[in-house]
Amino acid sequence: MSVSYGGDKITFDDGTSIASGLSHFRNRIINGAMEIDQRNAGASMVPVDAYTLDRWEVREDTDGAVTMQQISDAPTGFKNSARITITTADSSLTGTQRLFLRQVIEGNNVADLAWGTASAKTITLSFWVKSSVIGTFSGSLGNSGNARNYVFTYTINSANTWEYKTVTIPGDTSGTWLTDTGAGVNVFFTLGSGPDYTTSSPNSWVSGFRILASGSTSLIGTLNATWQVTGVQFEIGSYATTFERRAYGTELQLCQRYCQSYTYTTGTIISVGTTFGSAVGVFVLPFIVPLRNAPSLITIPTLGSGAGQWAVLLKGGGYPSTFGTIAAGTASPYQMRLDFSGMTSMFVDGSQAVTLYASGNPVVTVSAEY
Repeated sequence: MSVSYGGDKITFDDGTSIASGLSHFRNRIINGAMEIDQRNAGASMVPVDAYTLDRWEVREDTDGAVTMQQISDAPTGFKNSARITITTADSSLTGTQRLFLRQVIEGNNVADLAWGTASAKTITLSFWVKSSVIGTFSGSLGNSGNARNYVFTYTINSANTWEYKTVTIPGDTSGTWLTDTGAGVNVFFTLGSGPDYTTSSPNSWVSGFRILASGSTSLIGTLNATWQVTGVQFEIGSYATTFERRAYGTELQLCQRYCQSYTYTTGTIISVGTTFGSAVGVFVLPFIVPLRNAPSLITIPTLGSGAGQWAVLLKGGGYPSTFGTIAAGTASPYQMRLDFSGMTSMFVDGSQAVTLYASGNPVVTVSAEY
């Protein structure tokens, strides 16, 4: 085996390469291979401003409409991609109308880029893309609030064919770039935009929110058009290296820092709580891994004994005669409180232990996304 060294990568004789510096977490994109889909489990959805596959948000505010889905069509070496399909076309976007796929990289994960300083590091974005429409497409990098943006372009040469793209972008020496739990870098793949977010000066850092280069292809303008992406990698350096593969469990835990969605099997004990008086009380639900911040979106089942609900078992093994209601209370990155009220039964009195368990495979979703 021969090995060659050049710039900031090591290349082997089979064409694969690795970075010569940081070897772990080279790729700052999470779920770049589109394998994790906690919210939808591969089902098609109609996003307007919603997270679809884990860590990936679709923003669609046009007069058209799209669907988004995790599918099994992918280039060699990958098993999934994310596909956007245009179900209602809008061929004339105005003002701030736009369609994009975005991932926000947490500031803690890009602090070493030193953007906003004279030591700002160059990065390379690489990805596999496939579209039914050919032409020049756009993407963009931006800071929190998108006061600074760099619009890049790439060309799709053949319809319905997987193509590998790399884009090298110099680090921004200006602007404010967060290095905490806030939005460090916004990574956009733009599939249409009105003039308010369009620039005639791509491939340079500019002030203001810009996500599309003038003359770029607008996918939203073509009915039934499709666009797919996978193998997205954002790394330090002037070269694209081989896609960094992490164990599925590791990738899932990285996703769970931002969203946790899980189904409890019927009969599973979820939490043991206590009553305060004759009809009210609390449970505590710990999170699987600590979230980025306290969750901003919490979806929990209702109390009852039917499909998709939580049931309460009282001291002595009985059910309440009235299940009452349950709601999310105070939450932190580590756990949340569940407050119940209106639960009535001869068994319920002050300071009594009660058990919360699953009835009919209930689903819990908590999100600390941006």
